[in-house]
Amino acid sequence: MERLQERIISAKQALAAFKKLIIIEDPSDVERDACIQRFEFTFEACWKVGKQYLYDIEGIDVGSPKAVIRSCREVNILDEEEAILGLQMVNDRNLTVHTYNEEIAVEIHSHLREYYNLLESWIVRMENRI
Repeated sequence: MERLQERIISAKQALAAFKKLIIIEDPSDVERDACIQRFEFTFEACWKVGKQYLYDIEGIDVGSPKAVIRSCREVNILDEEEAILGLQMVNDRNLTVHTYNEEIAVEIHSHLREYYNLLESWIVRMENRI
């Protein structure tokens, strides 16, 4: 349980850093790329909270981001629509290694506000259930 609390704190810090960049209306390419980078580490922090939560609270041991999202759907932390968005988010996260490609970077960036909202809600819901 202590590890779960530590992970929640880390995720909230990552979310706060991510929020500073997603609020920029017309980002430069450097700001866009920085926002994508913050998305990467925020996503990592948040799915690991989900993994720890499922293990500690629900007794479910899963090992991948998609499995964590599906399991969070099964225990009603995420609804169907959020789980679908979450799976899309994992796919975009996997594409972030290609942000040198302008088209991919712009496409990923266009989803980041939605992803931020999902990640924030996900963390709050897990924290409320502890």
